[in-house]
Amino acid sequence: MPELPEVESVRRGVDEWTAGSTITGAEVVDPRILGTTSQRRIDSSAVDAFVTAVSGVRILGAERRGKFMWLSLGEQVGLSAGPELGILLHLGMSGQLRIHSPGEEIHRHTRAVLHLDSDRELRFVDQRIFGHIGVQPLVHGYGRLVPASAIHIAPDPLEPAFDPEIVVAELGRKRTAIKAALLDQTLISGIGNIYADEALFRAGVHPLATPARTRKSRLVAVLESAATVMADALSVGGTSFDSLYVNVNGESGYFDRALLVYGRGGQECVRCGTAIEKITVGGRGTHFCPVCQKPPRYR
Repeated sequence: MPELPEVESVRRGVDEWTAGSTITGAEVVDPRILGTTSQRRIDSSAVDAFVTAVSGVRILGAERRGKFMWLSLGEQVGLSAGPELGILLHLGMSGQLRIHSPGEEIHRHTRAVLHLDSDRELRFVDQRIFGHIGVQPLVHGYGRLVPASAIHIAPDPLEPAFDPEIVVAELGRKRTAIKAALLDQTLISGIGNIYADEALFRAGVHPLATPARTRKSRLVAVLESAATVMADALSVGGTSFDSLYVNVNGESGYFDRALLVYGRGGQECVRCGTAIEKITVGGRGTHFCPVCQKPPRYR
């Protein structure tokens, strides 16, 4: 699933092409994209409601928290002001947001299309339909407006609302493996399997270390490493392992070439030459160097 750098790369492209535009109409090619993975039977009334809700609305901008992205909407043309709304754009594991001209060929996995007055279309392409698009009220969560379904999501390391001291204090109370704690989106958002492994390696912390029994300075190093590695990944468009993740113009990210441990099980560590090991932590494949990331020894 795309993590913070990948979603932020897409957000920047979407914002560049859509901010200030008005949605002149919408098409729901496959109604399943309006539901969640546990709710895929969508009737025609839901499709009509979505099209009605977004048509004639101005896009204020594309925003993101962690892996969640949405379009903030202005008032609908001809109607009085109501609650602030947004279009949630959850990419899931295979979702893509692509900018096209109206006459361009429609990809066979296109699930929804927003027509813009800028003579462009924002198309939601999703091969596996693990993604989701829908209108939601924007509510206050951690100091800013976010979609209602994302109110529980904590700030991520690249946004102003992120307070490292608070996060370190909360992380320091966790008695689970630190790898699992980093994936807890209610504690710190945006970090997924790839960047958790990379951050822990760069900080020299074993993925099975218990945060509550780890020095504060080492927890700080993990968070700083997470912010650094994600910023580095963002600078090259994120990490693309297959054709399912691309930016709005169809280009892939290139950070996979700079990964130091993730996906490198059995290969030599770039620092010490020891073979990178792979274990499972919280049901997720986890890569680490047994020498550079010494296992914890608690008394």
